[in-house]
Order: sequence, then C-alpha cells, then structure tokens
Amino acid sequence: MLTSLDKRINKVLLKTELLTAEKSQEIIALSSKEKKPFIGLLIDNKVVGEETLLSALCVELNLAPVVPDRVSLDEKVVSLIPEKMCMDYSILPLSKIGNILTVAVSDPFDVVKLDDVRLLTRCEVRVVLSLERWLKPAITRAYHPEEHGMDKFTEDMADEETVELELSKAAKESKEEDERLDLSQLSDDGSGSPVVRLVNVLLMKAIEQSASDIHIEPYEKKVSVRFRVDGVMQEVLSPPKRLHNAVASRIKIISHLDIAERHLPQDGKFQIKKSNRRVDVRVAIIPTVHGERVVLRILDSSSLVLRLEDLGFEPDDFNAFKKAIDASYGMVLISGPTGCGKTTTLYCAVKEISDPQDNLITVEDPVEYQLPGIIQVSVNPKQGLTFASALRSILRQDPDIIMIGEMRDLETADIAVKAAITGHLVFSTLHTNDSVSTILRLADMGIDRFMISSAVLLVVNQRLLRKLCAFCKTPVTLHKERLISVGFTPQEVEESKLFGPSIGGCTRCTGGYKGRTAVYEVLALDDEIKRLIINDTSPFEIKDYAINKLSLTTLRRASILKAIKGITSLDEVMKNS
Repeated sequence: MLTSLDKRINKVLLKTELLTAEKSQEIIALSSKEKKPFIGLLIDNKVVGEETLLSALCVELNLAPVVPDRVSLDEKVVSLIPEKMCMDYSILPLSKIGNILTVAVSDPFDVVKLDDVRLLTRCEVRVVLSLERWLKPAITRAYHPEEHGMDKFTEDMADEETVELELSKAAKESKEEDERLDLSQLSDDGSGSPVVRLVNVLLMKAIEQSASDIHIEPYEKKVSVRFRVDGVMQEVLSPPKRLHNAVASRIKIISHLDIAERHLPQDGKFQIKKSNRRVDVRVAIIPTVHGERVVLRILDSSSLVLRLEDLGFEPDDFNAFKKAIDASYGMVLISGPTGCGKTTTLYCAVKEISDPQDNLITVEDPVEYQLPGIIQVSVNPKQGLTFASALRSILRQDPDIIMIGEMRDLETADIAVKAAITGHLVFSTLHTNDSVSTILRLADMGIDRFMISSAVLLVVNQRLLRKLCAFCKTPVTLHKERLISVGFTPQEVEESKLFGPSIGGCTRCTGGYKGRTAVYEVLALDDEIKRLIINDTSPFEIKDYAINKLSLTTLRRASILKAIKGITSLDEVMKNS
C-alpha cells in the first residue's frame, strides 16, 4: 500500500510526465510485493533520478530544495529538536534567524508533525524540501559528528580484510612456530566489525603516513587518536568514547595480553604482514583516570637506513666515525634523547662492519629490527635476563664485536668498559645532551676515569630535524643580526639562501615537512682529552678544547649547515640544537 506521501509524489510525477502510467503501476506493484518504499524503488530502478525527483516536487510545491550534506550545521540549532524526534519525523533543523527556524523535511504535507516542531521550539517554522534517504544519514551525522569523522577516516580503506597479523608466540615466551591469523577474523566482542575495522585502518594509515607511534588517549568525554609523524604529534581521529574499551581489548587480543587486566601496565607486541612487507608493532598500555592509554610503536624495517653514507654525517665527522668503528677494540658511544635515532645509527655501524670472519653479538631491549647474519639477544628482566647478565654470558661466547642497546646501570657499564679494554669492540648508547656529557655520565655512574679514557674511542651525540618538502619549500628572508646571533658566519649570512615550509604544505607533505635527517656532534678522544678526563676537568673546559683545538662540529653548527643546504628550516635548527 502506498502512503499518502507516495500517492502525492506519484501524482506529481505523472503530471510532469516524468513517470508514465504503465511504469507507475509497475513500481506500485513491485512496492507491494517486495514491501519496499515507493520512492526508493523509483530511484533504485533508475526511473527517476534523486535530484530530478526533488526538483519536480519543489517546483510543484513552491518549496526550496536542500541537500543536507552540502549544508553547514550549527550545534545549537540542531540541539533544539531531540534526535529521536528528528528520526521519527524525518526532519532536520538547519538554521535559526531570529524566531524563524528553517527545517528540512521529506514530507511537507504532514502538518501535524510541523505543529509539534512549532510547539517544541516556540519558533515559526520555514520548510525546505529534501529526500528521506538523504535526511536519515544526515541526522546521524548531525547528532554524532565523531562517528561521522570515523566513517570518513575508514571509508577509503576497503581492503583491510587483506591485512594479516603475524602473532608471534615469542610474545608468550614460546619457541614454537609463529601463528598467522587474518586480522578481520579476530573479534574483541559480539559487535566485532566496527572495532576490528577501526584498529585495522589505524594501523594501515599509520604505516602509509610513516608514523612512528600511534597514541590512543582517553579523556573524560572523548578519546583522541594521535600519530607521531616526523617527530610531531597530530590528531587524526576522535572516535566515540564508548568504543575505547573495545579498541583497547582488541589491541590486547592481538598482542597476547590479558584483556581482563585494566589496573596494571602491560607490554606486548605483534607483527603485521601485507604485500610482502613486515612491520613490527610494540604495544604499551597504562591505566589512567579515564581509561587505559595505549601507545603503539611502529618499527618498519623497510624504512630502515643501513648505509652510513645516508645518515647525514658531515665529511670530517664521517671519516672520524668510520675510523672508530673500524678499530679492533675500544668503545663507541651514541648519545641523545629518546627517539633521536640512536638505534638506527648503531645498526648502520654494525651492518657496515659485519663480516663472516668476526663474531658479532648484540643485546637489546627489545630487538627492534632483525639484522641478517648477526646474533641478536633480547633481554627479559622477568626471567632474569638483564643487560648485565646477558653481557656476561656473551663474553663467554668468544665475541669480537658487541652491541649493547643501552647502558642503564653501573654493572652493565663496568662490564662493557672492561670488555672494550680487553680486546673487544663495543657499541652502546646513553641518554645525554651532548658528547662531553656522555663521557662524564660514565664517571657519574661510578666508572673509574682512567678506565673511561682508556676504553672510549669516540662519542656521537645526535638529534633529528624535520626535512623541508622538496616540492613546496619556499625561500625566506631573515634579519642578518638574528642569523649571526644563531651561529651563522658573516660570509654565510651574505651567501646563503635559506628556505622555510610553505603555509599548509602540499599533498606530498605534512605542513611543509617530509621525513627527517640526523645531525651529529662527533667527538674523537685524543691524548689531551683523555688527560683532561683523568684530571677531572669540567665539561666546559673539555668542550672548549674540542671546539678550539679539534674543530668539533657542535649540534648547532651541524644544524646550521643543514639549513644552508636547504635541507631544513631555521625553526628546526633553533628547536633541536
């Protein structure tokens, strides 16, 4: 049976000759048989186009047409009418000027519903015409904008079912064969699909954008999902708060963590495999006031630079570094804050000198990238395998070269220094602000200064600077006085052509930047510096000597050279050196 609205529309279409009598009877019969709306069948069977139908009705009824998707909605206006009433009546408040409320309706003939709107809002109602099949989704988007944002975020990822997860049983401390599961087959609860899809898309988007981390952060009334791209955090999505626990549970499932535990921190890992590309993901979960905060660290081995020449050393620093890693024994230290690329530099050094004739072993927490032909040990403090205990065992394995992921305590540092003195080449990292502080940090940990001067060959301190987009970077003009105060020489001020990011960037970059490059402060220890270390000389005197006598390229100077070459901007130089 046709509704009163269907009958009126049928009459208008027959009158305007957009519908023949025979076709009208055919659609009416089909509607009765399949229990489907008359208007929907007209459009689905391409008897009448959506916009043609709307135009014909508007001309006949002398009403203005509207496409809800093309209208910017005001939250205050939308809140005048409850969502349930909008859905039941198929209406949507669009705007309010003075006491006149403009409302989009699909049935302008239902005066009773329009009277209800007048009574509720105490406004005069101005009617504009739309189609019900447009209004229903528009109402959902108007009252749930966060879900609409999530839909837009996921709509272009139709192939997430092809993603595979390689769930390593090593996460369960098992030596058995790896388990591979299809990402779309794992469900966190009965609803499953939306949460599975959201997690899949977040992972794929992060990999596409070369993000290093995904942060899922719960707040009192919302959830924020942020990516760290080129060292900068950016919000990409704000999913509904009600989905947060399900998303956290989904990540726990694929990371082999306890989904029932919500009050203690948990760490896990899993692996994604797609198109012959394998990406490791480290998971860290910590309980907060408003729920569990989840951080996913993405370790994409396909993006790992393993050539020393590609790291960004200045020529003299490169030669010094190459000489140190080619030594037969001693210690090379890489320092800098968390996330500055120390591990990448270490891997490059190890890969460069790797030789079948040498016994090269690493001990890491965790093993971030697997290097072919190199024995790598992952520490496991829960099982008693610490850096110190692993290092003692490694020394009984007849190593030539040892890489220690980080020296965190006196015991580890003491073993490493003694190994460097007794004929082993040792690589390791420390968290310090410059090259000289790295040496003195060992002394602060309790290592004898004579041992330090005897063991350490070279110290590298590094930072990462964002690179300007090669396609949209723009020339900038800066005051000469400012450049000189930063560290430019008068000659460089006159001859240099500096660049900055374009406003908004382009389609190939994020805000005018794309990728990162490293800057290095390389300090090779000569006899005088070793004497200064033994004599407990202040770090300022040691650095002054290194700059004036050894021509040390400081982090600031290395950054300025990158800016002069057009690789980065002055803002990045000031921010990171």
